[in-house]
Amino acid sequence: MNLWKEYLHPQTVQEAVEALASATPPVIPIAGGTDLMLDLQQGNHAPVHTLVDLTGIAELHALEIRGEKLFIGAGVPHNRIVESPLAQEHAQSLVEACGLIGGPQVRNSATLGGNVAHALPAADGMIGLLALDAEAEVAAPASRRCVPLQELFLGPGKSALKADEIIVGFTLPLRKPHQASAFNRVMRAQGIALPILNLATWLERDGETIRAARISVGPAGPTPFRARQTEALLAGKIFSPETIAAAQGSLLAEAKFRTSPARATAEYRRELVVVLLKNAMSKAWDRAK
Repeated sequence: MNLWKEYLHPQTVQEAVEALASATPPVIPIAGGTDLMLDLQQGNHAPVHTLVDLTGIAELHALEIRGEKLFIGAGVPHNRIVESPLAQEHAQSLVEACGLIGGPQVRNSATLGGNVAHALPAADGMIGLLALDAEAEVAAPASRRCVPLQELFLGPGKSALKADEIIVGFTLPLRKPHQASAFNRVMRAQGIALPILNLATWLERDGETIRAARISVGPAGPTPFRARQTEALLAGKIFSPETIAAAQGSLLAEAKFRTSPARATAEYRRELVVVLLKNAMSKAWDRAK
């Protein structure tokens, strides 16, 4: 059975978005294909006429410092991020998240752009990026724009990207002294499952004081979630058991957990999230010395 009828292999971003705009529909881009190919084979995706293969576009494979930002191309596979000294220095939560995605074969082919574009509220790479204040560079046939990460999502599995748009890559601030991040998750014991719950945090310390913090959680709503009320509560506080307890209570108040028959109850996720928050914050705090 043919899963598609036409296969295009553009060599530039402009060629790719023009192909998405003009090829015979239904048309969809593919890079790692670890989710898409399974969905097509198992009948969980609508029929596709044209696949636009993005793997030949050099710009999507860049991982480099650009000015005051780290740029990670959307086509960079997870294992390359895990092994990158630049990512290890400036994107610790993302490195830890990418190292837990699937198995080695999946991490060698699945891309960061695909992890984000799939628009799942608990995608590990997405949650790792979200705590780092990352932005996505999005290309369309007539323009390019930078988009705050959370603006890419409409709901579970529903991306805000238009049919003729692709993610070129992600930019995030370079890590400064006394800043650090960390990622934690809980998953089922078989080892390659999607997370029951995951959490990433970034913080900046000033002596024994939390100068600023960012916290992302998945799933804690229909789209990837930033705990902004809890972040505001932490700013300016002494790092202490009392501060952590206050942050845990705040996070429970603002996050919206639901029961998933295949994964976990809302009550269990509420029990987990306070542990993940404490562990991730303690790890980031120690790293920020």
